[in-house]
Amino acid sequence: MSRQLEPRSPSGLLLHPPPGLSSAGARRCRSLPSKRLLLPDGGSAEPPSAAKCARLSAAAVEAGAPSPSPSPSPSPSPSSSPDFLSAPGSPCLPVGGAPPSLSSPEGGGEEGPSLLAGYLLLPLPDREHLSRALEVNTGKELRCKVFPLKHYQDKIRPYIQLPSHRNITGIVEVILGETKAYVFFDKDFGDMHSYVRSCKRLPEQEAARLFKQIVSAVAHCHQSAIVLGDLKLRKFVFSSEERSQLRLESLEDTHIIKGEDDALSDKHGCPAYVSPEILNTTGTYSGKSADVWSLGVMLYTLLVGRYPFHDSDPTTLFSKIRRGQFCIPDHVSPKARCLIRSLLRREPSERLTAAEILLHPWFDAVLELGYADQDTRAFDQVVPEKLNEDDDISSFFC
Repeated sequence: MSRQLEPRSPSGLLLHPPPGLSSAGARRCRSLPSKRLLLPDGGSAEPPSAAKCARLSAAAVEAGAPSPSPSPSPSPSPSSSPDFLSAPGSPCLPVGGAPPSLSSPEGGGEEGPSLLAGYLLLPLPDREHLSRALEVNTGKELRCKVFPLKHYQDKIRPYIQLPSHRNITGIVEVILGETKAYVFFDKDFGDMHSYVRSCKRLPEQEAARLFKQIVSAVAHCHQSAIVLGDLKLRKFVFSSEERSQLRLESLEDTHIIKGEDDALSDKHGCPAYVSPEILNTTGTYSGKSADVWSLGVMLYTLLVGRYPFHDSDPTTLFSKIRRGQFCIPDHVSPKARCLIRSLLRREPSERLTAAEILLHPWFDAVLELGYADQDTRAFDQVVPEKLNEDDDISSFFC
């Protein structure tokens, strides 16, 4: 690359501070990530760590990455050596197939494995614009999102403004190429959307534990002048293989508001999670209240296994949402039913705030020792609704 990167403080990630953020406010923000410049040969302006990982080196050779040794030996057959770092659902080489060729991600072309400043990037087929990032020298696995260089500062601005929170992901590193910015995050272990689909529905104790973390993240964003907008289960991922810890992994589509004015006019979002006032309002609506409606849809889906409002025809779906009428199966406990109805209210001003949700007695009642979920064995007879063989269940989920 022709231009050189001048040494900067971490605050250089943003050319302009967020609106209303003072220097004192900046000091309260999360630790800012490091930034590197991608050199023309694919290297980095920062030397790689001296630590080595033989297992990762073997996996990298299988994927087509050059071996760290001066004279690399022929790569072994993928069937003879396991992929030590593959996570469920991650891309692996086909058994018996030839390793793909590696290229620079700056070169464009087809999606495939590529090398970037000491990282082996492997696109995740089920996660758009997201790749596994394997650090060749240390064995550490991260996630990498790619943004156009001219837009990346706007995309990462909410991450920089938001104070650190255990249920919200933070940026680990930013690498700048000639046309793209590569933003690295901690590895995740699957998203809540996929998890709920695989489980059909969650026992109330597990749902309460995970939903409390979701609400905690949303309340933290609201308190920090950030409205999430397109809020849904897919945006929450697991931080560990035990699937006990959640974090909000996407802040790119959020809205930074000024003061207490959370009026929004943006209409985009997942149809199943959209609130009635967004459908009915031609002007602005309360972004925080719309987020709370989405939380109600999420809680219902966790406990019931389907959306409270669903239809393959968008017009019919929006008509159901406008009416705000839904049924809660009998297996849902009274306190959970109360909370759901406190969130899915047609009138935005009547909904609980995210901070108030955390005070609801359902959490204490369900999370206390010895709580027994109601009617768990009757689930298959109640939820989800019986579908015909030709019904498309994909329309039930975003």
